[in-house]
Amino acid sequence: MFCGKVFGLVVLATGVVSAPAKRQAPSGVPDYVLKYAPVVYLHGQDPYFPSDLNTHLSHITPKVNFNGVSAPNPLGLNNLDQLGGDVYLTSNDDVTTNPAWIKGVRPDSNGKTEGTTAVVIVNDKGNGNVDAFYMYFYTYNWGGEVLGLRSLNFGNHVGDWEHTMVRFSNGQPQYVWYSQHANGQAFKYSTTEKHTDNLRPIAYSANGSHANYAIDGTHDHTIPNFNLPGGVLEDKTAKNIFWDPLLSSLFYRFDAPSNSFTAYDGKSPVNWLNFMGHWGDQEYPTSDKRQVKIFGQAKFSSGPTGPRDKQLGRNNVCPDNGKVCILRSILVPRNAEVDAQLFADDVVQR
Repeated sequence: MFCGKVFGLVVLATGVVSAPAKRQAPSGVPDYVLKYAPVVYLHGQDPYFPSDLNTHLSHITPKVNFNGVSAPNPLGLNNLDQLGGDVYLTSNDDVTTNPAWIKGVRPDSNGKTEGTTAVVIVNDKGNGNVDAFYMYFYTYNWGGEVLGLRSLNFGNHVGDWEHTMVRFSNGQPQYVWYSQHANGQAFKYSTTEKHTDNLRPIAYSANGSHANYAIDGTHDHTIPNFNLPGGVLEDKTAKNIFWDPLLSSLFYRFDAPSNSFTAYDGKSPVNWLNFMGHWGDQEYPTSDKRQVKIFGQAKFSSGPTGPRDKQLGRNNVCPDNGKVCILRSILVPRNAEVDAQLFADDVVQR
């Protein structure tokens, strides 16, 4: 049985107020997971919108070392786990021709995308501690320009899984994690910018790369865990196109001890979450005329692994990757001097 909830109005970038679409979720999904779910603002110049998972799977061929492998036909969310962890879901088209399907689905006036473009995964850790992961899928990641030069472009790849995570204590949001390239940033929930309902945190999706930021503007991402206002590799975010991922999500429980998933509605496909391969092409070799590689940086890199590989059972708010986890209490840093400081209200998890 499905139940719908409505929280507030949707205000479009044009200033027009539109009646909100119902956020439908299966029974059993905790109300607070919906109430405090982040909303996303896409950059107005980004041609690569969120993508439907099934559409993506209908335009790929499973390959290992650029050779096709035996696979279910048709391939879908119910049988994707039959593929090995060394498989790359390889585009049937030359992505440099920019085929229409890699551009995804533009959200409508209510922020809804057609198909399944997002996934909500809830890890109830007991004693009132819950991590809710909000996973966003894009068929194509454009890596951006180096030093502002269109001829110098690195980090493009097919398939792009990004996420935000909200950590709850007894139903109350405590912290929000924003995925960004090799690392990301975490903030106290109270610090984050909120949607018009003053409840749901805002995530800004970077133009092309879809890295998530807590603020709009320009962000250098040369150094992981830093958020500088400009540099060699820049992400640009803006409050342009409103997207509400909840409107096109599948909802799952994650049980960390058994490393298993369960669909809240009892019928959504689950097996695809056990696929450990890559959601895009393998990095093209230098013999491929499309590829450029300078100082170890490739113009076309390999596609990412999926939600299962995003440390759903992490201890800290940040992924356990050896980097310092700062739970920031302000929406800066925006320059080197500020980011070098540890503010009195910040918390460091090690």
